[in-house]
Amino acid sequence: MNKILKNKYLILRRFIQFGILFLYFGANYYGWKILIGNLSFSKLFNTIPLTDPYAFLQMLFAGAVISSNLIIGLIIVLLFYGIIGGRAYCSWVCPVNLITDLAAWVRRKTHHEKDNLVSAIKIKKFRYAFLIVMLIFSAIIGAAAYEFINPIGYFTRGVAFTLGFGWVWLLVIFIFDAFVLKNGWCGHICPVGAMYSLIGSKNIIRVYHTKENCTNCGDCLSICPENQVLSPIINKKSDYIHGIECTNCGRCIEVCNDNALNFSLRNFIKGEKNEKNSSN
Repeated sequence: MNKILKNKYLILRRFIQFGILFLYFGANYYGWKILIGNLSFSKLFNTIPLTDPYAFLQMLFAGAVISSNLIIGLIIVLLFYGIIGGRAYCSWVCPVNLITDLAAWVRRKTHHEKDNLVSAIKIKKFRYAFLIVMLIFSAIIGAAAYEFINPIGYFTRGVAFTLGFGWVWLLVIFIFDAFVLKNGWCGHICPVGAMYSLIGSKNIIRVYHTKENCTNCGDCLSICPENQVLSPIINKKSDYIHGIECTNCGRCIEVCNDNALNFSLRNFIKGEKNEKNSSN
């Protein structure tokens, strides 16, 4: 029971990720109307549209006709992830996270966490450049360019229909993350993740670090897929994790035995608490 509680966020994330895939599967094979479509364009209860912002941008650049349903779905998604944190999509919803987390686990078990064949620093902002490049290609070819290679689409379509040769692309991502570059795909290449980073730049739900509790053990830095967002804060000051690349996955909270990290509402709960402490 203690182990379950200790890994509650990881377990909940897996429940949500597999649950979403199961609902897509049920929609195709059993005609369920709970969640229809894929992670680019869906309908919830056959009524509420959900539109992936990056897929929407690609269509816009490609010159496609934009329906009112797509716009409504876009607004809903922007509001949701703008509040809870854009890259929560990456850790709580995206099925490719299952593959990249497995690759990270392989790295830890084989003690090759720092063995990268590609410099992470040199391609630090590549995903943002790739985001723009794919939009330009969409405008050139008149179609959503990234959707042709989007592993998220391959994964969801594979579950709902058949994976086909899409498994090869997913295997490549696993090998790349496990043996070439730590957190390579999600952390340095994926333009969808880059898009959600921008969307959640002002989100309310954030991880909060309490310096007084921190023993600087480094466990959070080791487990975090985007540990550059922790480095400026851990054992340095009590503050929110501000980096827009934070996925709000909760793994840093789970491995922290000092109770130095917890989810909080930025500028509300902790803000009020800090104001009270300073006044005292």
